[in-house]
Amino acid sequence: MKSFTVIQGIAAPMDRANVDTDMIIPKQFLKSIKRTGFGKNLFDELRYLDEGKPDQSCEGRPLNNEFPLNFPRYKNASILLARENFGCGSSREHAPWALDDYGFRSVIAPSFADIFFNNCFKNGLLPIILSESIVDKLFKEMYATEGYQLTVDLAAQTVTTPAGESFGFEVDAFRKHCLLNGLDDIGLTLEHADKIRAYETKRRAEAPWLFDVVK
Repeated sequence: MKSFTVIQGIAAPMDRANVDTDMIIPKQFLKSIKRTGFGKNLFDELRYLDEGKPDQSCEGRPLNNEFPLNFPRYKNASILLARENFGCGSSREHAPWALDDYGFRSVIAPSFADIFFNNCFKNGLLPIILSESIVDKLFKEMYATEGYQLTVDLAAQTVTTPAGESFGFEVDAFRKHCLLNGLDDIGLTLEHADKIRAYETKRRAEAPWLFDVVK
């Protein structure tokens, strides 16, 4: 998993409440568990004017020119500004995979659906909860300023605007540790690899019949 320390990047808007996981990555694209390749279909039903199909090339598909992620000013955005209850609906882990594969490293919103919120941390994506009034302020500044960038500092737990105004956010200490060090569940387990090997060696000596190969 990619570590998360400090990012400074363009902010893009998802200016609607209750964006569910099927809107983030529609169900027809849930064919793989490779965690990559989903970015091209992020918000598929909003980004394109035709119906997307699995394994279809997105080159040449008609774009919805009214959808913000298709605006040149939001190209290469790495921070998504969203509204309340972002990530509601089904518990598909493909939703944070799609956001990450597209290039987003953080999502800022007044609230998130619980399962989506948890899945973000397990996949290197930082969900940040700020008050509705602060999120409103960030939206207004972003719309008024092309190329609007925010700086997210996980160690300091701050979001800083181009004007230097900082807003603090809460994050669980264990989740913070995992993100700062790029540790998913597998990475956490491998931190104890020596102890695991030592236990297996000891167990093999105590009960060798458990390790016999069936021929």
